[in-house]
Amino acid sequence: MAALPYAKVLIVGAPPAPQKALLRLHRKRSVDDDFLLDPVFVRSFEDALNATLVTTSLQAVVIYHALRSQNCHLATSHWELEGLVADMEAVPESERGPMLGRLIAQLRPELDLYLVTDGNVEEIATRMGETFNRVFFREDCDELYPSIMRGIQLRYQTPFFNAVRNHSKLPVSNFHALPVSRGKSIKNSNWIGDFGEFYGMDSFMAETSATSGGLDSLLDPRGPLKLAQQKAARAFGAKRSFFVVDGTSGANKIAVQALVRPGDVVLTDHNCHKSHHYGLELAGARVDYLDPYPLNDYSIHGGVPLRELKRTLLKYRHAGKLDRVRLVLTNCTFDGIIYDVKRVMMECLAIAPHLAFLFDEAWFAFAHFNPTYRERTAMGAAAELEAMFQDPDYAARYNAFSAEFDAEDWADDERILNTRLLADPSKARLRVYVTHSTHKTLTTTRQGSMIHIWDQEFKEKTEEAFYEAYRMHTSTSPSYTILASLDVGRRQVEMEGYGLVQRNLELAMTLHEQLSRYPLLKKYFRVLGVDDLVPREYRQSNVESYFDEKTGRINFETVCRTDEFALDPTRVTLDISATGLSGDTFKKKLMEEHNIQINKTSRNTALFIVNIGTTRSDVANFIQVLRKIALDCEERARNFSKIERSIHED
Repeated sequence: MAALPYAKVLIVGAPPAPQKALLRLHRKRSVDDDFLLDPVFVRSFEDALNATLVTTSLQAVVIYHALRSQNCHLATSHWELEGLVADMEAVPESERGPMLGRLIAQLRPELDLYLVTDGNVEEIATRMGETFNRVFFREDCDELYPSIMRGIQLRYQTPFFNAVRNHSKLPVSNFHALPVSRGKSIKNSNWIGDFGEFYGMDSFMAETSATSGGLDSLLDPRGPLKLAQQKAARAFGAKRSFFVVDGTSGANKIAVQALVRPGDVVLTDHNCHKSHHYGLELAGARVDYLDPYPLNDYSIHGGVPLRELKRTLLKYRHAGKLDRVRLVLTNCTFDGIIYDVKRVMMECLAIAPHLAFLFDEAWFAFAHFNPTYRERTAMGAAAELEAMFQDPDYAARYNAFSAEFDAEDWADDERILNTRLLADPSKARLRVYVTHSTHKTLTTTRQGSMIHIWDQEFKEKTEEAFYEAYRMHTSTSPSYTILASLDVGRRQVEMEGYGLVQRNLELAMTLHEQLSRYPLLKKYFRVLGVDDLVPREYRQSNVESYFDEKTGRINFETVCRTDEFALDPTRVTLDISATGLSGDTFKKKLMEEHNIQINKTSRNTALFIVNIGTTRSDVANFIQVLRKIALDCEERARNFSKIERSIHED
């Protein structure tokens, strides 16, 4: 029997008696429990925040009422949390637990939170019901332990994967049109047994049709698929989520056709994925292509500057056609250029409050599970903006801002372009759609993708068109393997995504450091940094490098808070000019001689993506291979003739 997994639970501020009680419950767990609780105890507010950020395997947090502050220096000071806790002594004791809960929910929304207090539990539950899973009165918290277990179990559940697995165990006689179902057409064959041996018969035992009963329909989910999609929405911070089985190409076409009507003007990145072009053509859109900033030295495109977006919207405003404009953008390009989506939406909505946004985050599905990345995701930004628009303090800020602008100011394009605009909270409506190539950055089989929606007007304006587009581009015979893998991929990132992304960043940092430290590697390979791929006018922080031996990753977090464009550190783009090899030749050499696969090259660069499946051994092997190539270049250079050397240098 396999050992039960341990679920770490952070216990904050508990006095000795409750600690012992919880430990007794831990020892007297039910034989039916799927997990073992592994408690981690801290006493202070600051220690709790540090533990939340450092303990990647946490699954739940229990906050006891009596919190103290020790005014210690936070180990993770770059999160800028000192300002939030510096005045803890001035915070009423009754508010420290709720405040800590709010902060932890912002940093790691996947964690289950519980508050145990001897205060007014009814009032706290009314005020903060969305922050905490449950609020317990100290004298009657017998249900704390089963609540923790149940909360973890709910995230661990994979409704559709479980349904498929259970279906595969049924004694089914197949009389519908799917000979491969139950694997019988393979078992009874003299010629394709190797196919069954290679893929395993379980994958065929699970094959069936939605029309035959037993499993849910993707086109009209009412059972386990519906539950799986609801769990995905919770995990990725969306109002609604939909599984897609024909990749993000299909997801993009669905979203475009749901949002765009014939004749609508669509502003989009000229460098967007080809599926957007196809979707826009099918929708009958009038497309206004916007040019991203060029990186001519490396044959790479960046992002579309916000100034260009605002300028184009003002052009349509002056022409009286603003009401027909929609917006489509690529957030996180192939090369890792990341937009400040919150600022993009805020300033665009200030000009056109009706805008709907479609962000193609094909390469960014992992980002929700790290607090630094999350603020650059469309779903994370939508949540922040919705809360902001409902905040009276923001309304006061907007009123002061709008008082500075009169009709003449709105006619002055240069002033608008040079001003950081605020959207009118009484007019702006958040209509945000995101497509994820889940299979590209998370554990999902090929073609597994998702659409995430945060649309305050979905029922009123989009629902009918969305479902029509979804049915148009979705097979009536979807792969249950893909759907089950989407369900399992969601489970993985909810349970351990924070740790996986942290580890991912650490591996990327290691690779950066090694390539920039050793003279032989530096001679032939240069990691392109933010100063190479993001022009200075888009870097308000003036940060030139994300990785520093003294400050660590602090620069990346600073950039994500301030700059118009950031660079994803897990995208390692190498300038290979000094090798004398073209990008295509270099890629072929890596694959054919060293069995290293990469996605993209330009004439003088190669892109390496560090993902959640990358191991330290992979990184070490990659460094070894680069060293071999560098040594080959050294030997070749020693044997150059004068003419060959001149050609090589050119």
